[in-house]
Amino acid sequence: MSVRPYRQITRRQSRQVFVGSVPVGGDAPISVQTMTNTPTTDVAATVAQIKRAEAAGVDIVRVSCPDEDSTKALRDIVAQVSVPVVADIHFHYRRAIEAAEAGAACLRINPGNIGSADRVREVVKAAKDHNCSMRIGVNAGSLEKHLLEKYGEPCPEAMVESALEHAKILEDNDFREFKISVKASDVFLAVAAYQGLADACDYPLHLGITEAGGLIGGTVKSAIGLGNLLWSGIGDTIRVSLSAPPEEEVRVGYDILKSLGLRVRGVNIVSCPSCARQGFDVVKTVEILEKRLSHITAPVTLSIIGCVVNGPGEARETMVGLTGGGNDSHMVYVGGNPDHKIDSPTMIDHIVSLVEAKAAELDSAKNKE
Repeated sequence: MSVRPYRQITRRQSRQVFVGSVPVGGDAPISVQTMTNTPTTDVAATVAQIKRAEAAGVDIVRVSCPDEDSTKALRDIVAQVSVPVVADIHFHYRRAIEAAEAGAACLRINPGNIGSADRVREVVKAAKDHNCSMRIGVNAGSLEKHLLEKYGEPCPEAMVESALEHAKILEDNDFREFKISVKASDVFLAVAAYQGLADACDYPLHLGITEAGGLIGGTVKSAIGLGNLLWSGIGDTIRVSLSAPPEEEVRVGYDILKSLGLRVRGVNIVSCPSCARQGFDVVKTVEILEKRLSHITAPVTLSIIGCVVNGPGEARETMVGLTGGGNDSHMVYVGGNPDHKIDSPTMIDHIVSLVEAKAAELDSAKNKE
């Protein structure tokens, strides 16, 4: 199915940097990030958490490095995972140098907060020596004192000014391999700050609504904030910040990107909320299918509709479809066309097999390209 004009998003043009092997900005796909919440010194637990995020499709993982023991552990962590690791650094310049030496692909750091110009130069040298990029991470909750005095409170203008001040420090050290974020827990503040920053520079932008909340509330808040920015073409990499396991952040991130047609990964299920017309238990069926199809990475579209009111129309737009019918006889659609009927006891296994077959077909075609 061709992309319709009203579905097209024109992305902001930015320069491109690399986080390990992952390109960020330019014409690269929008990457999905998460952050571990295990003690970094617990290498086994941290690696296990990253592996779960990898299985969910994460592109980049951030790990906090608050002390020397954490940066020592970072070397072992990096050696055991497949995705680039970002070291989260606050204030102490030695931790940044140690993280770069330990194999971090990127340093999340605010250069204006790590001390003297000499210390900044040392960090930049370490980043250059070890092919390490950086992220300038501005947060509304930790703005510099002089900006709070100037503006009176966190505001978009203060956040943009903070970001550009930090960027100039790196530029003055002949370092431009960095991306920028201006996060806030307030959706309006974050969106306005990113919009202002997008106009003020051409660096790639890392999007996030910080401290967004739990799985449901945080997902809603992130979808509104990030969706608004992504819809307008702003954003090169995203992290959905949830009080939930990191792999859930990854899944939500992909769902946000899938809803805008910006990334396609895994099965996209179109399903109705169900009503008295349903020919089978839609809610339970979708719950089971989501779990049984979670291993699929190919971009398969699947519609699960309980009755014939909207079922045929939705099925025409998906690769595989199921529409509820009377007398325990439901219509299966393949390639948008009605194909055969199935009964309730066997329909879930049958739909899983059809989706897996379609995924295998798509994977095979991709491998031949």
